[in-house]
Amino acid sequence: MQVYRLPALSDNYIFVLHDRHLNQAAVVDPAQPQPVLECLAQLGADLIAILNTHHHSDHIGGNQQLMERFPQLQVYGGAVDRGRIPGQHFFLEDGDRLTILGQEAQIFFVPGHTKAHIAYYFPPADVSEPGNLFCGDTLFAGGCGRLFEGTPAQMVNSLSKLRNLPDNTQIWCAHEYTLSNLKFALTVDGDNPKLQERFASVKEARQNNQPTVPSVLGLEKLTNPFLRWDQPSLQAAANSTDPVQTFSRIRGKKDLF
Repeated sequence: MQVYRLPALSDNYIFVLHDRHLNQAAVVDPAQPQPVLECLAQLGADLIAILNTHHHSDHIGGNQQLMERFPQLQVYGGAVDRGRIPGQHFFLEDGDRLTILGQEAQIFFVPGHTKAHIAYYFPPADVSEPGNLFCGDTLFAGGCGRLFEGTPAQMVNSLSKLRNLPDNTQIWCAHEYTLSNLKFALTVDGDNPKLQERFASVKEARQNNQPTVPSVLGLEKLTNPFLRWDQPSLQAAANSTDPVQTFSRIRGKKDLF
């Protein structure tokens, strides 16, 4: 399964998953139809599925037109999003598994950004290879999603699930927010040498218009403040040792950044 990263809107990424042997594709969070259609034309592939992580318009904006173009495709989303995702056929819950393009995906229910958010994790066939996590707006490179419908406790629980995946997991998050996220991270974890190093690398990459997605979970655990609520530096910045309160206060600082 090959992953194609398609830029859309101002800072979104759409992900097309392609199996060249089956000549089929699936798409994660199609913000717009046109980039997907252009990619499919180049690949000569048939679209069989839409994998939505949540209902926000910049993640479902292409659903309707893609369904009109490919009437047989199946639309997947979270069970709690019933009625909010156009054309949804499957209503997924935590722990569910589905097979797409011959690959099995595990579903994580990860509320916080929204009340219904899910993530799709494709484990590797060989443990020496990286798995692929499509996490929408829950976990970002260097950050996490703003809490619109969920609570800090929910988000900590959601991020804990993702943090427990193997360190070499590739993080395919839905926005190019990394540079801004790391600028904020330096304000609460500025003495972290791994963070300083990452910021310099990302700054150079963005100056050259290079994408920073996918990220790698092991690096996130070392540099992303929203996965580090149990670290003394972040607890000091939040003036708390309680995990949820630490996360909540750091998220509050980010909201005002």
